Amino acid sequence: MKLKYMKQEKTVSPIVENSPAHHALSTCDLDECFEEDRERQEEERLGSMADAVHTLLKGIGEDPEREGLLLTPERVAKSLRFLTKGYEQDPEALLMKAVFTESYDEMVLVKDIDLYSMCEHHMLPFFGKAHVAYIPDGKIVGLSKIPRVVEVFARRLQVQERLTQQIRDAIQHVLNPRGVAVVIEATHMCMVMRGVEKQNSVTTTSAMSGDFLTSQSTRSEFLRLIGNR
Repeated sequence: MKLKYMKQEKTVSPIVENSPAHHALSTCDLDECFEEDRERQEEERLGSMADAVHTLLKGIGEDPEREGLLLTPERVAKSLRFLTKGYEQDPEALLMKAVFTESYDEMVLVKDIDLYSMCEHHMLPFFGKAHVAYIPDGKIVGLSKIPRVVEVFARRLQVQERLTQQIRDAIQHVLNPRGVAVVIEATHMCMVMRGVEKQNSVTTTSAMSGDFLTSQSTRSEFLRLIGNR
């Protein structure tokens, strides 16, 4: 099976095609050419992914040609592209768009950030909450950028331990604050619907730097604040 994306071709008469005006209009600028190339590459990628899903369906004993599965390969390919879109985003560049000079030097905490990711070992979802705090040292970041950074790293194949550290490291590198703390609490479907099948298990990971590591009172304040629901 090949997933094909059909585009309607426009026909042009030989007289118009050979005219200087047509050549001027048909020559795309750099941005247009880049966009066309990007769209072509995306179509090829989706097609390859859909072919792989078609093979998987046959491998599990299904009939990919039956009515309910005819569009499944294309749907799964598009779904996976969305769920892994973080590979094409730069979290540090995203943070740098909203960095401001400010004298505030107390803890900034954004907690209960919804998080959805995929385990790289089984490609099954894990989901939960992320809590992110930092202590500014002359620079703050727009609050919405913190959940966005969580989202960028989560939308990749992940392990929770690395995800926690990546969020901390990106904020530390861009803002150079006095400290960063990240805690993630998540349920992993690879432990719930397969394997040990423990439906109520929750995995908690933490990654800290600066004052959150060296100051017991700062760390305790952070943990107390995220514990207050």
